Amino acid sequence: MSAAGSTTVRLLVAEDNPLVLELIVKGLEAHCDVTAAKDGGDALLKIVDSPPDVILCDYKMPGLDGRQLYEKLRAREQTRQIPFLFMASRADIEEKLRPLVEGVEEFIPKPFFVKDLVRIAKKVVDRLHLEKLQKRASRPGVIQGRLEEMSIVDLMQSLEMGAKSCRLLVRRGDEQGEMYFANGQCNDAKVGALEGDEAAYKVILWTAGEFEIDFNAANASTRTTTTKNTTGLLMEAMRLMDEANRDAVGTQ
Repeated sequence: MSAAGSTTVRLLVAEDNPLVLELIVKGLEAHCDVTAAKDGGDALLKIVDSPPDVILCDYKMPGLDGRQLYEKLRAREQTRQIPFLFMASRADIEEKLRPLVEGVEEFIPKPFFVKDLVRIAKKVVDRLHLEKLQKRASRPGVIQGRLEEMSIVDLMQSLEMGAKSCRLLVRRGDEQGEMYFANGQCNDAKVGALEGDEAAYKVILWTAGEFEIDFNAANASTRTTTTKNTTGLLMEAMRLMDEANRDAVGTQ
């Protein structure tokens, strides 16, 4: 259990298949504080006792199914705002769950690879982590941290998912990069003499250093120097990194 006031995100996963439940817990425990529930009834008791930050829930479970759990929690003031991620067959998602739009972050089709589920859930966990950091900021509207704790990729995905407007300042030794976001999209980036896409790619590949997110400086830049959206910048930076790694291997 996380200590009160912690910025660790608490996730409850409800799944009646013990093997699947164990695999999901193992996949997610490196990214958040995971509580396991063996079915809907067990999940309800644990959530009422100690509400988590996010719920990952199977749809078909004996007794209380995922939709019934969702509806019971939405009817309680203390649990109404907890975001949900549903695991279900494509048919059940389309026929039974699509109308449940309020508070449902993602529908994860079954069958799935655990690594894909973890990737989807981690985006939500990272966004909630960012929101917790924001609430605990020493200066109103300013979040500070280290890239070793939350990577540039995680930060940018969280800003995009949350449609945030801000300045992201990154320092690595004597180098400093600045990126400006409007509604989650990076529209201006600079580091040294580099600007735009090239500057963004360089900063995205930094794995160590310090970051500062200033939501008060959202309108400090009116320039548009990038040509891709946030996801496009991240994907291209990853491609360039893979290419560089392959070239390095090829020259050995």
